[in-house]
Amino acid sequence: MKYPCLVVDHDDTVVNSTATVHYPCFVQYTKEFFPHYRCTLEEYFIKNFDPGIVALFRDEVGMTDEQMKHEQVYWNAYVQNHIPRAYEGMRETLLEQKQRGGLLCVVSHSLTENILRDYRENGLPEPDMVFGWESPPEERKPNPYPLLRIMQTYGLRADELLMLDDLKPGWDMARACGVPFAAAGWANDLIEIESFMRRHCDYYFKTVEELRDFLFS
Repeated sequence: MKYPCLVVDHDDTVVNSTATVHYPCFVQYTKEFFPHYRCTLEEYFIKNFDPGIVALFRDEVGMTDEQMKHEQVYWNAYVQNHIPRAYEGMRETLLEQKQRGGLLCVVSHSLTENILRDYRENGLPEPDMVFGWESPPEERKPNPYPLLRIMQTYGLRADELLMLDDLKPGWDMARACGVPFAAAGWANDLIEIESFMRRHCDYYFKTVEELRDFLFS
């Protein structure tokens, strides 16, 4: 293995969730509570990339802190009945990482309980560590805390981890502590996102197959 520890984002990296779950929920929620706001799927992808979901809710939709808490409750109820599917080849890739004796960790803005459910429902191997949205703000990405904690727990150097993510906060987190970063480019075909990732990331993979070949060939 090139990397003893593979650290993966969840949404749009392991499972196809924005297009099939999160964006439809967002449209339903804003239609009911913020009918003045409209956003296409492509715009939603780009705004998630930068400045991020919290800034989108606060600065563009106009949610207060209390309204964002309400949206989170609404979203969590929605995702209980909408399970995203893993990308083709992802199950085999994560299984091979584990079967070769490697570590698999998750750093995501989804809740840990939902991440673990998605892993079970898609037949994915159980992660060794998970850092989800329920963590305190100072321990969520882009804060480097999750990666530093993984390195401390398993006695690993920064260059023994590979962070795989489709969004800029994952890149920011990896860059902050010197961890190599690979961009997952299979969730969309938006030039704004792909151009940034190709320019700035250590690696860019357009398909899961490309990632698997890189990790294990």
